[in-house]
Amino acid sequence: MLSYLVSLEHIWGPFRLFGYLTFRSALAICISLIIGFSLAPWIFEKLRAFKISQSLRTENEVGRLAQLHSGKKNTPTMGGILIYLSIVPSVLLCAHLNVYVLVALVVYTGLTIIGFLDDYLKVTKKSSKGLGSKWKLAGQGVLTLVSVGMLFGNVDTHLIMSELWIPFYKHPIIMEMPLWFIVIFFFFVMAGSSNAINLTDGIDGLAIGCTIPTFLVYSVIAYFVGNAIIAHYLNMHYISGAGELMIVCAATIGAALVFLWYNSHPAEVFMGDTGSLGLGGLIGAIAFMVHEPFLLVIVGGIFVLEAVSVILQIISFKMYGKRVFRMAPIHHHFELKGWHENKVVIRFWIISLLFALAGLSTLKLR
Repeated sequence: MLSYLVSLEHIWGPFRLFGYLTFRSALAICISLIIGFSLAPWIFEKLRAFKISQSLRTENEVGRLAQLHSGKKNTPTMGGILIYLSIVPSVLLCAHLNVYVLVALVVYTGLTIIGFLDDYLKVTKKSSKGLGSKWKLAGQGVLTLVSVGMLFGNVDTHLIMSELWIPFYKHPIIMEMPLWFIVIFFFFVMAGSSNAINLTDGIDGLAIGCTIPTFLVYSVIAYFVGNAIIAHYLNMHYISGAGELMIVCAATIGAALVFLWYNSHPAEVFMGDTGSLGLGGLIGAIAFMVHEPFLLVIVGGIFVLEAVSVILQIISFKMYGKRVFRMAPIHHHFELKGWHENKVVIRFWIISLLFALAGLSTLKLR
């Protein structure tokens, strides 16, 4: 919306700044921060007033971990509402609402609603079990069909989004993927990243802190692919209009910083599935649209490790009756080894930052 002020440059010269993507991205961060810090006290007060607190797993379910987390019992959840209300207005104000931005908002909104329903059922049932996995997958499937329909129903994006790119290659390995494959691929990227971040959200500040460098890297990538000169230099595919996704990432970074302020140990609020599912699906959709879905495995390496630890634990226990880790996801393994919660979080943040830098450095290796 604010980008249209550039047309009034003849009235006031500084309006030309709204034509620069970098300026609008910085503005999106600022607006997101202002909205977040302004709404946080009111939202948290309402969550406490309605007793929207997460039901923690019992000692019978998780053993000693229940004792370690006993102090979190009355901490309100659904803090993802604050993140959502900070991101969306910032994006609507600062971005050109092209098909890429609209798909990102559709995916984020849809998954936030699914996460909200999951949290709501957990709160009302006073149980750690919320919305069934079948319903979650069904919702993610519907969002996949809507998103793919938006991208491939658009003449300008149909052929571009049909290409399949992988890291370290100068050219797409598939010039035109069949539609059925695109639907499946988009679903796995979006749902996989969504569930991976959801698994990481287990201790104060962990998931949201690891999310920030991931979105930071993809904001840079969005800027690169949306700039013809830089894209050509880096042997990336220039995607006209995809640079606007930089603003979506920037707004998310601002909202994440606000939430981290309150979610740092000891947490005043949890994001719940309302936040983790939405943020995970959002970064997955952005990765797909900028032609770097496989790079997400490196950039979001900490989320991959968390998901893999769960998979290994399940396979090992079912096949051999033994556990690889004391508990999965892996951050709980280190907690049960005696690491303080803060130590786990800070070390995972460091690893996440290293993964992000490693992923960013691969852009020139083509």
